[in-house]
Amino acid sequence: MCMLHAYAQRPVHEIEVSKFVVDTSKHRDLIDIAKQVFKIKPPAGIDSNGQKIYFSILPFSTNVPGGGHALITSTTAGFYLGDRKTTYISRVNFTPYTNFGLRFGIPIRSYIWLKENTWVIDGDIRLLRYPHETWGLGRQHAQDNKIMLDYTYLRFYQHALKRIKGGFFMGLGYDLDYRMQVESKDAVSLAEFTDYAYGTAPYDAYVSSGISINMIYDTRANSINAWDGNYANLQFRVNPKFMGSSSAWQSLFVEMRRYHRLTDNPDRQNMIAVRNFFWTVFGAKVPYLELPNLGWDPYNSSGRGMPLSRYRGRSMYYVEGEYRRDITQDGFLGFVVFTNLTSVSGPQSKFLWNWNVGAGGGLRLKFNKNSGTNIAIDYGVSKHHRGIHLSLGEVF
Repeated sequence: MCMLHAYAQRPVHEIEVSKFVVDTSKHRDLIDIAKQVFKIKPPAGIDSNGQKIYFSILPFSTNVPGGGHALITSTTAGFYLGDRKTTYISRVNFTPYTNFGLRFGIPIRSYIWLKENTWVIDGDIRLLRYPHETWGLGRQHAQDNKIMLDYTYLRFYQHALKRIKGGFFMGLGYDLDYRMQVESKDAVSLAEFTDYAYGTAPYDAYVSSGISINMIYDTRANSINAWDGNYANLQFRVNPKFMGSSSAWQSLFVEMRRYHRLTDNPDRQNMIAVRNFFWTVFGAKVPYLELPNLGWDPYNSSGRGMPLSRYRGRSMYYVEGEYRRDITQDGFLGFVVFTNLTSVSGPQSKFLWNWNVGAGGGLRLKFNKNSGTNIAIDYGVSKHHRGIHLSLGEVF
């Protein structure tokens, strides 16, 4: 696994200085292999590490809930909006998918660092129709007792945060969730299955529109594949009726991550990454699909080894640990081993008392050494479920 070659060049007054400097010329990626196979040589006199935009593209097919396959093309762009000595690398992820039928998705996720890290712009825009299962609240239903939901979903999140000091940023954002034609594809309705009254009526449509207060602490030079550093995120969201919300409610999301290296060798990956988050809602009339649930956290990265939305409740706590290490000297191949625990409130599930466990391992192939982008292939297992997770970039 790799990182950029200028991580330790940040001035102390800008962001906490990284102790590790990676010389990517010693590493090998799929682009290097393609150049070798097709005998492609860069133009003379041009430094291949001097470009400012690094693209990684991965087309693949995957199983979808309810049966069948969807074609997904994941594209990650890493780029600099300032001198890389004082500016972190920004990223944009575009992952459209379709099954050439009723399933489609157009998601765009961005994390943009402005010049000299004075501002960070965090965005999430989606238009999708993606039927998936639900199991009710907490442990309300067993693994094989589920129903299929179908709806069209529009999301528009945009947050702008200004650097206050060091790695601490604070700002405001606008958050919109609009779900249309929510319906159960099974004989039993969503309201009957869940015994939940809000956002569960047949062919229901509802809007959650509000503002959020956002605070971030981020000392990762590269959010695509953190080499070291810390990350924390706090978001308090308010959805008032006068902003168009179908009902008034609020939410709190708090996340912390730590990337701890086990070696002083800056050219080899050997680290433990740990994260945890707490997610809860306030208000009596929170729509069902807006309740905290597995796989729908801000980065949709929780719950490896478990089905999407397997656990849902008014409060959720999630913790995950991962060990990452290179296999080859040039960093082209690597592996990870991970485990995660989830606790939600709900019927048959006591919050912070009953835990749901997932675990697994994965392979890493270096796609682009200059942006730190890996192809991540993970195999996860949990009680009554197992599956493969494929992505560009690290899961967290």
